Amino acid sequence: MWAWRAGIRVCVGPAGLSVVCRLSVCPSVSLSLCLSVVMAESGSQRRYHFIIFGASGFTGRFVLEEAARCAGEAREELRWAAAGRSRARLETALSQAAEALGKPELKTEVDIIVADVDDPESLAAMCKQAVIVLNCVGPYRFYGEPVVKACVENGAHCVDISGEPQFLESMQLNYDSQAAEKGVYIVGSCGFDSIPADMGVLYTRDQFKGTLTAVESFLTASMGPEGGCIHDGTWQSAVYGLADSDKLRSLRKKFGHKPLPVVGARIKRRGALFYSDEIQQYAVPFMGADPSVVKRTQRFLSEEHQETPVQYGAYAGVGGVSSVIKLLFAGLMFLVLVKFSFGRKLLIKFPEFFSFGFFSKEGPTRKQMEGSSFRFAFYGEGYTEGQDPSQGKPDTKIRTLVQGPEAGYVATPIAMVQAAITILNEPDSLPKKGGVYTPGAAFAKTTLIDRLNKHGIQFSVL
Repeated sequence: MWAWRAGIRVCVGPAGLSVVCRLSVCPSVSLSLCLSVVMAESGSQRRYHFIIFGASGFTGRFVLEEAARCAGEAREELRWAAAGRSRARLETALSQAAEALGKPELKTEVDIIVADVDDPESLAAMCKQAVIVLNCVGPYRFYGEPVVKACVENGAHCVDISGEPQFLESMQLNYDSQAAEKGVYIVGSCGFDSIPADMGVLYTRDQFKGTLTAVESFLTASMGPEGGCIHDGTWQSAVYGLADSDKLRSLRKKFGHKPLPVVGARIKRRGALFYSDEIQQYAVPFMGADPSVVKRTQRFLSEEHQETPVQYGAYAGVGGVSSVIKLLFAGLMFLVLVKFSFGRKLLIKFPEFFSFGFFSKEGPTRKQMEGSSFRFAFYGEGYTEGQDPSQGKPDTKIRTLVQGPEAGYVATPIAMVQAAITILNEPDSLPKKGGVYTPGAAFAKTTLIDRLNKHGIQFSVL
């Protein structure tokens, strides 16, 4: 963290490492300079601002490309590296990124680090070299914890793009206090799950003139003439997540949380399938991590900052009658098969068949991604300034929108990289102590939304 004291700037980096930068040397001390001094004087030899772990995976390759774009935009040098199990695959990923971006220098300028989740020493060596690790290796329930553990123990911040509530909440339960002691920030779900939803609720609250008490969000996705699909890594996370739903309920009991107070009128829960007048199509409750992530953020803001918690309901549009029939058939098969080991094996082996082509082992093509986009419409209600939320029904409403490019492999890399850059550049705006955080808890006081607006994920009031 940064602090100003009588003409000097004090930098406290990961694991509490500190150094004094005197303003007489440079009246505008840069982040890069102070981090360099911290790295050198601490003896920790952190060579990189961030390392992308899993950079040769399907999503990791697109995060790698986005990092290269942002490094090119930066006014100061961003030092970064690509990490993963296979040097050959990482070299291939860098070559592909160089060709896609027209940046042949990537093949020689970006360092490669070989690290494996099954090799703790390699993870430790990687984390010791990074200020932040961008973890793209999933499913996180199988491969995420060793990375979090290595980051906490070796003083590196970590962001991931997990949409798996069981992993996210277990990391908070098991590593929050250790991360706080080390001054390390572990921020989960920094991709499409769940930055648009979590930051969208906060944006709606900040734009509301009065006390916002409830928000519903409606997600819709559009595809171009080439169609679209999602890589089966997300499908695998959904299969294992639903199969372990009982374990998630058991995990949540260990926190011992009291129910969040309900301020204003209690939000009305919709049915399992309904026609939404808001988006003019059929909709279902959103099955991803957004509801749990938003609730964790609201709990943090309520308990740590005494802010009014916002009730939240999340829904996703599924289209017309033909889409509903497909959804019901696929959903029924999924719910039956996921209960049994052989059924899960079938679901994992044939994602395209069981999802009617919505998930595939190949993932979307670049043309499909170029033609796809998402829209999150937020409908909020609350009480105007001066009105008592404990008296009567909400008396005013607000509608906001978060929209952006293809969700999984364009918007997700944008969100992840901007989250990392925000940690690098705005340490004073993060929570006062390290820990395991949601995006909203970590970035509520930062300019992350402004950064996203500049990079194609747009927040607006309607």
